[in-house]
Amino acid sequence: MPESLPDRVQITDRLHVLATLLDTKDWPGFAATLTEDVVAYGRSGPADVVARVRSHLDVCGVTQHLIGNVRVDLDGDTARTRSYFRAFHVGLGDHAGATYKCLGEYRDEWRRGPSDWLLSGRVIDVRAEIGDRGVIAPH
Repeated sequence: MPESLPDRVQITDRLHVLATLLDTKDWPGFAATLTEDVVAYGRSGPADVVARVRSHLDVCGVTQHLIGNVRVDLDGDTARTRSYFRAFHVGLGDHAGATYKCLGEYRDEWRRGPSDWLLSGRVIDVRAEIGDRGVIAPH
């Protein structure tokens, strides 16, 4: 099926929305972007995926997830994306003043939902880490 620009733009926008939801710690909003059978962050199902992400981001302060070099492969009502990310995390509590940065690639799977594209899978390939990983470690 030929790729349509609107789908490519919508999916790229969804990547940016996901990053913003992570940075604002909008957990209900984040859950709403996932399919019921999502497999991401090493977990399955929206509740477990959200719990996993929260275990890392609720223990740190401000974060910023930047997305770039997005490639979209459409196949009807499903799609795959590969995108580079750079994530910056500021420490809290015992880790106040510390930072943790990582960069790598998201390999995502998408499914067209009733009103928007939903994330159905995510594999994270961290290629470099700088700083104190304890900033995002569950305490």
